[in-house]
Amino acid sequence: MLTLTTEQEAAIRAHGEADYPHECCGLLLGTFDEGGRKTTVEVMPISNAREESAKRNRFLITPQELMRGERYARGKQLDIIGFYHSHPDHPAVPSGYDLDHALPVYSYVIVSVHQGQAAEVAAWEMEADRTRFNPEAIVKG
Repeated sequence: MLTLTTEQEAAIRAHGEADYPHECCGLLLGTFDEGGRKTTVEVMPISNAREESAKRNRFLITPQELMRGERYARGKQLDIIGFYHSHPDHPAVPSGYDLDHALPVYSYVIVSVHQGQAAEVAAWEMEADRTRFNPEAIVKG
């Protein structure tokens, strides 16, 4: 279960719209609570480092950006609890590429952006054996 405020969801939607027709990406910073619940405290936009031609359907967070996010989170006594990205003109459902590049435990929020307008927002969590994603409930915090 992932807690996300209306403002945090709005920021993810706005980032998806701003980067359209390319994929946007960012970090979810917060806490891992008892019972597997993740509480988002802050969303951290990251620039998509993919080459221009691949930005339309792929995103890349460089190791340097990830380390910057980890240091920032640690300074606020938070963890990286997940990632978000957009799917331009596609549903908010993980792709095979998403599955190949994800890790268990984290939340993966996807915003579908159709013709420049953010639509569905969905959260996903990978099975421990890395075979598939399961829908993750988003609770408004």
